[in-house]
Amino acid sequence: MKLIIAIIQDKDSNRLSNAFIEQDIRATKLSSTGGFLRSGNSTFIIGVEDEKVADVMDLIKETSKTRKQFMAPPVNLDSPMEAAGAYPVEVQVGGATVFVLPIDAFHQF
Repeated sequence: MKLIIAIIQDKDSNRLSNAFIEQDIRATKLSSTGGFLRSGNSTFIIGVEDEKVADVMDLIKETSKTRKQFMAPPVNLDSPMEAAGAYPVEVQVGGATVFVLPIDAFHQF
């Protein structure tokens, strides 16, 4: 058995949640916040048998799309004033960060 922890951008979380329901995959969804862009994410915790890991990974890959977004760079008070008025930069966001961990025991009470 494996534990899959998938961190997904909020814009993709409803599609992934619906895909899990359609495929009868049980998942726990937690709200989380990204550290870099400080934007909303959803973290899914999924316990599956070893042979279903590839199916879950495929669903995550299909529903979690990358996109481009403009972001204002953080202000650095130690830099000269010219750099403080920097323009927003385009960054790639979205997709998924996924961890697959082995499970020693599973109990349901």
